[in-house]
Amino acid sequence: MPPSIALRMNHALPAEHRDRLLHVAREASFPPGTRLFEEGGHADRFWIIRDGTFALDLHVPGRRAPVVETLGIGDLVGWSWLFEPYVWQLGGETVTPVRAYEFDAVAVRLMCLSDPEFGRAVEHWVGRVLSHRLHAARTRLLDLYGPYGSGGAR
Repeated sequence: MPPSIALRMNHALPAEHRDRLLHVAREASFPPGTRLFEEGGHADRFWIIRDGTFALDLHVPGRRAPVVETLGIGDLVGWSWLFEPYVWQLGGETVTPVRAYEFDAVAVRLMCLSDPEFGRAVEHWVGRVLSHRLHAARTRLLDLYGPYGSGGAR
């Protein structure tokens, strides 16, 4: 595993859980402009970026989907796979060539159910990512469409 991914995941998951998760990963590569998922589609997998850049976007009726966050090495792509009804809440596509670890969502959810400690660690990790993504989306949408932008503070 590249050092930058290990460093990011060290803060996310304890070593034994990180190793267990990576044990079920498969390597995947995508050219620039590849849509990995669409908002509203079935969330059946997720990725951890090994190399490259990925953009998350949000459908806005009557407008081009704005990018709400750009992800890079070590970032988790996708959280909707963990929460019912397992539907993507954002869309996303590669900006540059991307190499990633790809995970089957059902297999990881079963791992979480079979080992509650592992499950809590994964849920805590994904929850932190989700919190960050919601904040990033809110800020970006205020910047784009709010009368005064995000304002930087409440």
